[in-house]
Amino acid sequence: MRKISLLLVLVAGLAGCGPSEAPAPKPDIPTVEELAAAPERLKELRAQCKTDRANLGDVLCDRVAEATRKRFYGDGTVPYTPSDTPPKF
Repeated sequence: MRKISLLLVLVAGLAGCGPSEAPAPKPDIPTVEELAAAPERLKELRAQCKTDRANLGDVLCDRVAEATRKRFYGDGTVPYTPSDTPPKF
């Protein structure tokens, strides 16, 4: 009898648990390219992500970080090429 009551409690507990709904995505999240093209907005969003990341969301702050990295590194080409002979010290 004790096993049956324990089983009923377990079934009732699991029946009360439904699938959780994911929060709706924010439709106005800019792309990385849009953020990289607007340095003033990027600077403003970087400051907001530092202070209030939970409210802005991880997706937006990750895009801000990626746009910052893109602006810093540029297109990936390196303007400096070292000489073939190593320097003599």
